[in-house]
Amino acid sequence: MEISIKAVSLFIAIILTGLSAGLFCGWEVSVIPGTRRVGDNVYIETMQAINRAIINPAFMVIFFGTFLMQGLSAYQFRGTPLFWWILGATLIYIVGTLGITIFGNVPLNDSLDVVTLCDLSQEEVSTTRGAYQRKWNKLHALRTLFAVISFMLLQLGAYFHSQS
Repeated sequence: MEISIKAVSLFIAIILTGLSAGLFCGWEVSVIPGTRRVGDNVYIETMQAINRAIINPAFMVIFFGTFLMQGLSAYQFRGTPLFWWILGATLIYIVGTLGITIFGNVPLNDSLDVVTLCDLSQEEVSTTRGAYQRKWNKLHALRTLFAVISFMLLQLGAYFHSQS
C-alpha cells in the first residue's frame, strides 16, 4: 500500500487539529474549574505565569501548524469533495480559534500581564480578576467550540472520502 503526500498532510492536519481542540477542551474542563477555586491574587499570578509559559515552541507548532497543514491539505485535495470539508475546517479554525485567540484572549492576556498586584488594593485586584475572567472564559469557550468543530469536520471529511 502506497501512502501519498496528500494523505500524510491530511493526517498531520487532523492530528494537529485534534491536539489543539484537546488542549482547549482540557483547559475548559480542568483548568478553568480549578482557577475558580482560588483567591484573586493567586488567580492573577497564575494566569500571568501561564500566559507567559504558553508561548513556547510546542504550543506554537500546534496552534499555528494546524491551520498551515489544513491549508496545505485543502490545496492538495482541491477538485475533490474532501476539499470542501477541509476548507470548512480551515476557515472555522482560522476565524473561530485563531481569530478569537489573537483578537480576544491575547489582548486580555497582555492587559493582565502589566498588572502589578502590590500596586492595587484588594478591591481593585478583585475587580481586575472579575473583568478579565468573565471575558477570557467566554472567549475561551468559543474558541474551544470552534476547534472541536474544525476537528470534527476533518474527521467526517476523511471518513466520507474513504467511503467513496
